[in-house]
Parts: sequence; C-alpha cells; structure tokens
Amino acid sequence: MTKEIMSAEEHKARTDRSYKLILWFAMISMTMMFAGLTSAFVVSKSRKDWLQDFEMPSAFLASTVVILMCSLMMWFAKKSIKQDKHGATMGFLVATLLLGIAFVWLQFEGFGQVVSQGYFFTGSASNVTTTFLYVVAMTHMAHLAGGIISLLVIIYKHFKQKYNASQTLGIELGATYWHFLDFLWIYLFLFLTFFK
Repeated sequence: MTKEIMSAEEHKARTDRSYKLILWFAMISMTMMFAGLTSAFVVSKSRKDWLQDFEMPSAFLASTVVILMCSLMMWFAKKSIKQDKHGATMGFLVATLLLGIAFVWLQFEGFGQVVSQGYFFTGSASNVTTTFLYVVAMTHMAHLAGGIISLLVIIYKHFKQKYNASQTLGIELGATYWHFLDFLWIYLFLFLTFFK
C-alpha cells in the first residue's frame, strides 16, 4: 500500500473522529441545558401557584411513540447502508423525516389540548407549570428542527449516492443525533408526567 493511500485513509479516519467528537460535545452541552431546565422545574415546584393536578396532554404520549419510531427507522437506515441497500436506506430516511414532522405536529396538538383545558403559556392567564412545559417542549423542538435539517441534507447526499457500505459517516452521525433526541424526549416526557 502506498504512502499516499495510507495518508488519505489516516486523514479520513481523523476527520471522521473529529466529526463524531464535535457531535458528542454538542449533545453533552444540550444535556446540560436540559438538566438546568429540569432543575429550575424542580425549584419552581414549591411555588404556591404550581398546578398539582395538571395532566400531560395525550398528544404528547402519541408524540413519544412517534419519536421512538423515528429512532427505529434511523437504526434501519444505518443497517441498510452498511449492506449497500440504497433503496431501503432511502425509504427508512424518508420515513424518519415524515415521522419527525408528525412528532412536531403532535407537539402542537398537545399545546392545543393544554389551552383547551383552560391553561395558557403566556400572558396574565398563564401559570408557571404550563410555561415550563412550553419552554421545555419548544426547546426540544428547536433541537429537533436541527435534526430535520440534517436529515434533509443526508437524504439529498444519499440521493446523490454519497453513501455506501464503506462511507456511512453522515448516516451514522444522523442516527446518533436522532437517538439522542429520542432519549432526551423520553426523559423529558417521563419527568414532566411523574414529577409533579
């Protein structure tokens, strides 16, 4: 093997490690931000105006199931590209995108359910409980928007045949981020449901 080939392979390996490291730093930063939000939630729970009998909207449970399916589709996409199954990979990537959009729609349905119960997120009719719910869910959706944008890029690159069994980095990074968003939402959902 020539020095040029070894050098190119070493450069690719270093670049791949750098991208993975950057993603992990970003996910750790996001985890710390949500830890701060949930800590503020715990502290605010002692306020007199905290709603003790507030129930999470049913659409949030449905969105939890949908985001679990997103993670599963990304897992299948990653598995398919490693087997050079390009058609199946594209199908799983598009399914992940559609499920991600469905998750966002269900989140807004959940907000509508909260408002229909007579609770508001801002203004004089709002309370701290629903405002926290809104801030936490919207912050998660902002990160999910980043996931949807990256997924669109991955789908475009896959359409242009940039990925194959030996070049899977973009799909691997996308799958890692979607799994992170999935586990993050499950944590937030369980926290907001059971820590009252």
